[in-house]
Amino acid sequence: MSSLTFTYSDQTVQGLALHFKVGALNLEPGFQRDSVWTTADRRRLIQSILQGYPIPSVFLYRRIDGGKLKYDVIDGKQRIESLLMFQGIKGFYRDTFSVTTRMRPEDPLEEWDWAKMRKKGHEHRVTAYAIQTVEVSGDLSDIIDLFVRINSTGKRLTGAEKRHARFYRSDFLKAAAKLANRYRSYFIGERILSKGQVSRMKHVELVAELMASISARSLINKKTTLDNIIAGQSFDARSLNRCVAEFTRTRNHLARMFPRLRTTRFANSADYYSLFMLVWGFDQSKLILNKRRANEQAQSILTRLTLGVDEVRQQLKKVQGARPDQRIFANYLLTVQGDTDSLANRKRREEILRQLLGGLFEKKDERRAFTSEQRRLIWHSDGPKRCASCKQPLNWNNFTIDHIKPFSKGGRTSVTNAALMCRRCNSRKGSRKGKGRPRG
Repeated sequence: MSSLTFTYSDQTVQGLALHFKVGALNLEPGFQRDSVWTTADRRRLIQSILQGYPIPSVFLYRRIDGGKLKYDVIDGKQRIESLLMFQGIKGFYRDTFSVTTRMRPEDPLEEWDWAKMRKKGHEHRVTAYAIQTVEVSGDLSDIIDLFVRINSTGKRLTGAEKRHARFYRSDFLKAAAKLANRYRSYFIGERILSKGQVSRMKHVELVAELMASISARSLINKKTTLDNIIAGQSFDARSLNRCVAEFTRTRNHLARMFPRLRTTRFANSADYYSLFMLVWGFDQSKLILNKRRANEQAQSILTRLTLGVDEVRQQLKKVQGARPDQRIFANYLLTVQGDTDSLANRKRREEILRQLLGGLFEKKDERRAFTSEQRRLIWHSDGPKRCASCKQPLNWNNFTIDHIKPFSKGGRTSVTNAALMCRRCNSRKGSRKGKGRPRG
């Protein structure tokens, strides 16, 4: 049973604007969603107000903060925001817009902005407009439940927005949101998500889902697992930091391996999830993912898979079956029809991708550091005791061993892939190819 109490009253647009100006009206409480209205939506609201039509009530969470009365907007954010934008109130002066309407039924259609309305003496038609408000008091958990319930009309809350409202205090969700916003341009640029989807927090949902899969060390069923992981709050700081680091490393691998991802079918969240988790698994298996030739082949295979699946889809529309040489494309197509995010379909997609891409990448040498025996053999081998890069003389106390072919690019930790180098040059070299000659 809810313990909420409700007080009904009216507030003018001018009164709400004044609350906002003095910091008493909070449009961005933690459980709120991002702005989702288009400019057309905002224009329709102003037109309704100017024509005297009623608009829905605004729900405000009434609370005391530091001895001062504050209102958190539960429902009505988009409406209040639109009114502030139209008036160009501080914080929204760059978002002003105009509307085309009649001030009186007999007047011609005209375009009106706030400056023109003030000049013509019509600003009171907005500032004096009374909006019914419902002031709500009670426990925050009940407030959040109310927010989810009443946002079931208009632009309905997406699963991501409901999750954000219910678990906005979750450290896991905060980390996912931070990553999602960091890579927002990447998701939009690669067409994995549209700007509209990002405005509905779909990028946060995708990142949270991938982080949850990394935490589980396997593919997950989106519908049954994500909320349980976020709500469980079973992450300590170390585990959360590991998830963030592994997500970031995998995302960077993908950006480098598939620079033309947007031209393939993997420019959508369902297919991207499968590709991401496959590359994450490759990284966990210590495969070498930064060889240009292998990556070019991988990009080419994704393009061919995309074209093959599209071709089979067109044939099926014409009631033509797939040919025997199109079996892998037909099998992939089956995984993206119906419940694309089910665990069974995700596993089948990963199996197909592993079959196509798995053989392209070598495994790194199990051992990175040269042994003391190898160091002695390399030091006592024939040749000058000089740095392979700067040619400075070396002695037993200041030499290092460099991988001529970098370890990160598949170079073996062997005597034949080793060169003497001073510490300064070795640290500056990074993953570039060394200048020494192979030994042996």
